Amino acid sequence: MALPLLEIRGLTVQFYTARGVLPAVQDVSLTIGQGEILGLVGESGCGKSVTALSILRLLPPNARIAAGQVLLSENGSGRDLAQLPEQELRSIRGARISMIFQEPMTALNPVMRVGDQIGEALLAHGLSHQREARAAALDTMRQVAIPDAERRIRQYPHQLSGGLRQRVMIAMALICRPSLMIADEPTTALDVTIQAQILALLAGLRERFGLALLFISHDLGVVSQIADRVAVMYAGRIVEHGPAREVFAAPAHPYTGGLLRAAPSLGSEPRRRLSAIEGPVPSLAELPPGCAFEPRCELRAPECSVAVPELIEAGPGHWTRCIRAAPRNS
Repeated sequence: MALPLLEIRGLTVQFYTARGVLPAVQDVSLTIGQGEILGLVGESGCGKSVTALSILRLLPPNARIAAGQVLLSENGSGRDLAQLPEQELRSIRGARISMIFQEPMTALNPVMRVGDQIGEALLAHGLSHQREARAAALDTMRQVAIPDAERRIRQYPHQLSGGLRQRVMIAMALICRPSLMIADEPTTALDVTIQAQILALLAGLRERFGLALLFISHDLGVVSQIADRVAVMYAGRIVEHGPAREVFAAPAHPYTGGLLRAAPSLGSEPRRRLSAIEGPVPSLAELPPGCAFEPRCELRAPECSVAVPELIEAGPGHWTRCIRAAPRNS
């Protein structure tokens, strides 16, 4: 793996609600190498976006980081973003780490021209003046393949298609030349043609600028096309992570296997029914004492309901949180 750029150690995030304290993210540890694409997958509500928002401390007011570290590598040492003063963290947001948020139509300001929104990050970090920011915005729009950029730079979000709005979001995240870009469901609600274009664009930007990318999605098919490594989340925990090819070819956790069987493929028989994972996702307010997936798991054993399984190495660099997985022989 490439040299670590961002390392998350034992991250735990809690939400304070009328129903009590909810553990949205529990003991999550991840590493993203320089120039690497890490895919983070799982069902809606499993904690993917909360993990991403925790990196930049953009959590809602009723949430807090209860434990863990978020280490950003700088000059051979790591600064803990979870403990950094707000003023110092603001100098990192957008400049060192940027984020492509879900739903561009709601993330973009409807009353600002897109060119002004793209250049705003440069002005906020004092990296440019107004005229220079506009020129940089125009150049970045061309880099993300926005056609007729000279005209589009003066338009408002509602005047652009969904695919163009997503490219504007990517341009906003790219303009300060960050080391790490977080892409939270960047292809949701796009048709497959535009989706393929966005994936190709992100992969090309990685090659051109050496970007590291945390790619968040519920779509395993999309993640398999772009990720070097993949981490699978369920009920706030990482249940499996490893090289993308190995995880998709030989999943070591029953949940990962269930997700893969539930996804259609070109090789599927036309009339074959897709497999479904039976049962509902557990409520964060009523998590089982053992493995959170145990009530839905076809391979469950009595000990699965006793304690949360530890991560074990099922293969070189391939880890899973399941007692059924055979540890790798050392």
